[in-house]
Amino acid sequence: MRIARFSFAGEVGFGLIDLDAGDASADGAPAATVTELSGHPFAPVVPSGVRHRLADVRLLAPVLPSKVVAVGRNYAEHARELGEEAPEAPLIFLKPSTSVIGPGDPIAYPEQSRRVDHEGELAVVIGRLCRDVPLERAQDVVLGYTCANDVTARDLQRADGQWARAKGFDSFCPLGPWVETELDVADVAVTCAVNGEARQEGRTAQLTHDVPALIAYVSSVMTLLPGDVLLTGTPAGVGPLEIGDEVSVTVEGIGTLTNRVVRRD
Repeated sequence: MRIARFSFAGEVGFGLIDLDAGDASADGAPAATVTELSGHPFAPVVPSGVRHRLADVRLLAPVLPSKVVAVGRNYAEHARELGEEAPEAPLIFLKPSTSVIGPGDPIAYPEQSRRVDHEGELAVVIGRLCRDVPLERAQDVVLGYTCANDVTARDLQRADGQWARAKGFDSFCPLGPWVETELDVADVAVTCAVNGEARQEGRTAQLTHDVPALIAYVSSVMTLLPGDVLLTGTPAGVGPLEIGDEVSVTVEGIGTLTNRVVRRD
């Protein structure tokens, strides 16, 4: 299933995405639709029967997490491009919930920084309250997966010596376009493009610590709640964004998350 969070006629809800189930569009191709859910996706999924054309709704960040737990230097090539080695244990840090935005929302370039980078990633969405999850049961706590951009003020990251400010600005965690619940993420492509030019290309098979290992590790540190998000790390090729750029993160089997960079008001 593809589960989205969306707004329509002033109301916000969750829905199931079907990319080819609607009435034919003007060019004869099936139109994508979203079918409203009764309630939220962290319980049995119950479609209400109310359906909209996807083009008529606004997609929002697919979840509103209590926290975003991210993992640094989880691809060896990315660690090397930063002049570091991949850590033996996952290097985790937090991004605030206020950094989360959805597909199409603007990334606001803060005046404090002169170097803001893109970091395309696979994101894991937690589906149930959990703590101390055994490795072999990690999949049991996953709702699904989405695309993420761990936007980073690289100059501030280096200057501060810790990452809260550099990773925590409002709009520095785009998520979307939806949550894919039926995906084997052991080896899927993760790419990032800026203005249509490929910048990052990697596969999750290259992760130093894979998804089950990350869930087990993070849940041994902190309780995870339904809707919490785990960012799994970014492949090599991170680079600067400029005001006016359009940045797109694509994860094979999920879709593409696109945002434009604007000057922060």
